[in-house]
Amino acid sequence: MDLRQMEVVVAVAEEGGFTAAARRLHVVQSAVSGTVRALEKEMGTRLFDRTTHRVALTPAGEAFVPAARAALRAAEQARAAVDVARGELRGQVTVGTMQGVWVGLHRALARLRAEHPRVVVRLRQGPVADIREALRDGSVDLAVVALDRQQQRGLLVRPLVREEMVLAASPVRGFAQDDQVTFAEAARMPFIDFTPGWAIRSAVDRAFRAALVERVPAFEVNDIVAASELVRHDLGVCVIPESIAVRFPDLALRRFVRNPPRWHVMVVRPRGETPPATAALLRHITPTAA
Repeated sequence: MDLRQMEVVVAVAEEGGFTAAARRLHVVQSAVSGTVRALEKEMGTRLFDRTTHRVALTPAGEAFVPAARAALRAAEQARAAVDVARGELRGQVTVGTMQGVWVGLHRALARLRAEHPRVVVRLRQGPVADIREALRDGSVDLAVVALDRQQQRGLLVRPLVREEMVLAASPVRGFAQDDQVTFAEAARMPFIDFTPGWAIRSAVDRAFRAALVERVPAFEVNDIVAASELVRHDLGVCVIPESIAVRFPDLALRRFVRNPPRWHVMVVRPRGETPPATAALLRHITPTAA
């Protein structure tokens, strides 16, 4: 067994199939399939269940992948230690983030690129629950996300932004007040919600519960641009963070009269030793970057 075989198995597991893994590794699919078969033969067990529609880890595969990730991280840290001793820094950093959460991350990435051009950064976007799990299983090195207090357990957290949310509406939609809205007023309008598991949805749910107001969504979406299009065509209203809302200047924004939904964006990483490339990026992610 060698590191390349581990890398292939991890790629298949993370990408959900042999074709996608081959694209990620820049090899042909037959090479990926052959590597997995050879490793399975060596170990005397199947790591994946294969059907015409899906590829899934077997119990043996579920046990193998976390250990393989740990071995790959250890090898990467050994290479990085040598590079640092030689005055260079290489390696790869996988950064998880939620859709719409940027808070100056592009500036941190630009500074990292200028300082260490040999460091490769992979951005992985997904729902907050998926990113939290990826932090725990080691497939993401750090994340810029909004987590509630319970979700932060077992992780190292540094706050970046505490932000208020606003109600986005079509300019043609009328309001009782010019620039403010109540939860009850918002709930009476056709409401565009994000799917459960989104950090925005969780924050909005908490705020409406605290206000003792129930809303019934007219639409449920998993994409910010889709939500903005529905709002633009006056099919409903949507609550989103102000930093996201200002990216759509043709929408009308209303603040809540009191106790608006808020979310707390933070940089999060697993406990334990931080690889040099990850540490280099962390130095450039600061609260003032928002």
